[in-house]
Amino acid sequence: MKENGIRLATEAERMTSLEIARVTAKMHKDVMRAIRNMEPAWEKVNGRNFALVAYTDSKGEQRPCYSLSKTECLYIATKFNDEARAKLVIRWQQLEQERIAQKCVRKLLVTDEDVTNEAQRIIGRTIVSFNKHADGCITTSDIAETIGTDVKALNAFLTDKRVQRWQRGQYRLTPEYEGHGLAQDRLFIYYSKDGKQKERTYLVWTPKGAEMIRKLIEH
Repeated sequence: MKENGIRLATEAERMTSLEIARVTAKMHKDVMRAIRNMEPAWEKVNGRNFALVAYTDSKGEQRPCYSLSKTECLYIATKFNDEARAKLVIRWQQLEQERIAQKCVRKLLVTDEDVTNEAQRIIGRTIVSFNKHADGCITTSDIAETIGTDVKALNAFLTDKRVQRWQRGQYRLTPEYEGHGLAQDRLFIYYSKDGKQKERTYLVWTPKGAEMIRKLIEH
């Protein structure tokens, strides 16, 4: 182990509950509780428990933590909010890129371009996996076009109606409209001018959400 047990050195394709807590900015005890609460359902379907291991804390004492595969980790993340889940997906993407780079270096058979191309393929698969829940959803721009207005005006209208609000550089549903199946988050990855990879999510509307918007406009 290293970094107080955050990574398991012998398990490159696993992630500990400590790292999950760090990536998602949650308390480790809260992550542990979430894993324990979801473990019975996982055991019922898969016939096995989550792996419980130990790490050394800052006081030199042994403490328990979980070691999860990618599938187990993303299963646990279904109980997290969209932002925390996105951070976890991106972290797995980074780990997979690192593993590919290490594998390529060991084989000494590929160029930097080969590593980059393979990493991009993984990014594509990651985006598709994360966005699967948003299949069939409609962007605000698409809705604006169908009703004969522009996206800026439609966003202003939805904000005025307190359907959404501007938060941390993006529109988010207000608490009153959350949890009703009106919208989902869609992830996209882009690159800054200095070549750094960045990611963000944005709202897309379900058919139910699009119909609600049309009714609001009609009224």
